[in-house]
Amino acid sequence: MSRQVCAIIGAGDGLGQSLARKFAANGFDIALMSRSETGSAAAHAAAREAAPDAVVEFYKVDAMQPETVEQGLRAAASAIGPIDVLIYNVRGGMNAKPPLDMTYQEMRDIYEIEVVGAHAAARAVMPAMIERRAGTVIYSSATAALRGSGTNPLYAIGKFGLRALAQSLAKAYARDGVHVVHVRLDCALDVPLVRQYYGDKIKPEQMSNTDDVAESYLWVHRQPRSAWSNEIEIRPYTEEWTF
Repeated sequence: MSRQVCAIIGAGDGLGQSLARKFAANGFDIALMSRSETGSAAAHAAAREAAPDAVVEFYKVDAMQPETVEQGLRAAASAIGPIDVLIYNVRGGMNAKPPLDMTYQEMRDIYEIEVVGAHAAARAVMPAMIERRAGTVIYSSATAALRGSGTNPLYAIGKFGLRALAQSLAKAYARDGVHVVHVRLDCALDVPLVRQYYGDKIKPEQMSNTDDVAESYLWVHRQPRSAWSNEIEIRPYTEEWTF
């Protein structure tokens, strides 16, 4: 039985690594995409270890340059096979400031990485999915997609746009067999950057384990067509709900 193909844009050493491991272990060949091969080294090793027989390839893309996203995904489809699952696991920086202090360039940048890059990824894979009447597109997002912020408006603006894109794609193309999902991560992920930030104050039970989150991504891909989710939220059992 041939393996399906999962492409992960933003395949770093946190959730990206867990996604690569989970999908490789469950019958997928893996296309890893990020700005540098070094940045995806942990994800590459995890996928290889989980499934030694899987094809695991790296493609250099930059979500700030949408043409590279399209090129990378098309190259992966040509070399490995049609993309069955696309995961856009990219986010802009947490650049805290009041709304009136945002610069025009900062607003352009957050729109590029959160919305234009996500759209480029969809444009690259969804026409073939529509033709096959099968495929899943998953966008990693946050609760910021549901509320503005007086202290971190750039992040909220970007995620608002990403959620609107995901809903629009789902409403337009679900009937053609493509499952589009907006995953709202209402949590702190247990990743190296977060552990470094919290230091000795870290409480693992108050964070989401990335391997567990990856399990939910695989689950949503496997949902039957008569019961698809467009919006799911993930949080640890200890989370004080922020929305």
